[in-house]
Amino acid sequence: MGYPKDLLASRSIIEHGKYALIAPEGLVNNVIPGFENCIISILGSPKLGASFVDYVVTMKIGGRNSDGFGGQVDVETFVYVIEGEIKASAGDQEFVLNESGYLYCPPGTKMYLENLKDTESKLFLYKQKYRPLKGRKPWVVSNHANKIEYQIYDGMHNVHLKDLLPTDIDFDMNFHILSFDPAASHPFIETHVQEHGAYLLTGEGMYNLDNKWVPVKKGDYIFMGPYVHQAAYAIGRENLTYVYSKDCNRDVEL
Repeated sequence: MGYPKDLLASRSIIEHGKYALIAPEGLVNNVIPGFENCIISILGSPKLGASFVDYVVTMKIGGRNSDGFGGQVDVETFVYVIEGEIKASAGDQEFVLNESGYLYCPPGTKMYLENLKDTESKLFLYKQKYRPLKGRKPWVVSNHANKIEYQIYDGMHNVHLKDLLPTDIDFDMNFHILSFDPAASHPFIETHVQEHGAYLLTGEGMYNLDNKWVPVKKGDYIFMGPYVHQAAYAIGRENLTYVYSKDCNRDVEL
């Protein structure tokens, strides 16, 4: 990066346990054992107040995770390709994933990742502890989001949603893509027990976080904790679109 070109400033906002906006300009590289020729930044994590861990990973030429990711008996993982092309493996299954491709690995299944491009590939990576349900068990899921049709969101024809994982109760979480046409918004300011980790894929917007309106744009990461007010509207000339996680299909433990 070299010497600063202006006064030191940041758009990032951190409210531990509540919410965070993390702009890409301030990210630093975290060394994670097993990842080779990769630049990794840890985004959401328990140290921030999240029950999961989110990463943004830039795989350089020859980048890979040779030791595997996840694989513990109580940890599930997910990867989404922001740009580039990778080989993703789950046990004895292999998938070639281009932009919008993704892979979910259930507990006990290691995920292996390898860059297939002669340029960089960029990934949104996730892990969390699985909350078991008697008689239920999730399975490996892989697809490309651009092969899934958008559904109209909450009756509004200018907001659209994709479910990336099955809505079956075998799964205790899901990943979605939400897309707002220019000037579109949520129907109301949400307040709920679920938490989210979101990576902005396209566009610009204003996001309500704990009743504070914050400008956001492509490349930003947002953590939203339980019961934090949240809503968005799109501004500019292109859709505001983001991929995000949501915990679901389980009761609250006492």
